[in-house]
Amino acid sequence: MKYLLTNVETDRLKFRKLENADFETWLELFKDEYASKMLGMDEYKTPYHHCEKWFEWTFNRYENNLGGQNALILKENNELIGQCGLLVREVENEFELEVAYSILPKYRMQGFAIESAKKCRDFAFENNFSDRLVSIIISENKDSKNVALKNGMNFNRKIQYNNKEMELFQISENEWKSRNLA
Repeated sequence: MKYLLTNVETDRLKFRKLENADFETWLELFKDEYASKMLGMDEYKTPYHHCEKWFEWTFNRYENNLGGQNALILKENNELIGQCGLLVREVENEFELEVAYSILPKYRMQGFAIESAKKCRDFAFENNFSDRLVSIIISENKDSKNVALKNGMNFNRKIQYNNKEMELFQISENEWKSRNLA
């Protein structure tokens, strides 16, 4: 599973694969209607269906070497606080490697998204997975756009993705190296 950060750590976080046992904890994310909308999950009827679909997609990615979000475990108490990872995506007929992140509501605004996103960015470039990384974000999701900017990315353009207008942020490996983000 080339793109997973299994057993990687940051100062405060441990990365591991998502497990079926994480379902009830992760369900809390989808009880937040705003989060469901920002993640493009609003077409599914209930938080349970949102979470069920999320797990289906994640395990499919794992099984087909398409990356996937890693569970983020807070070292101080071993709690699942979010997910972050590298996802293989098809954008306008090109394959891209996306840095994607989601943090449970009670852990937001504590720097976990940027801490984990930077680790994913560095991991991807250090392992020569791609010469460019992207983040695909719903236009009104200001918090995720701020994380992308703090991750060294720049707005590239608006795109249509999954029948929604999205914004594509990107960083090249050369930009990463030249800004000493490594």
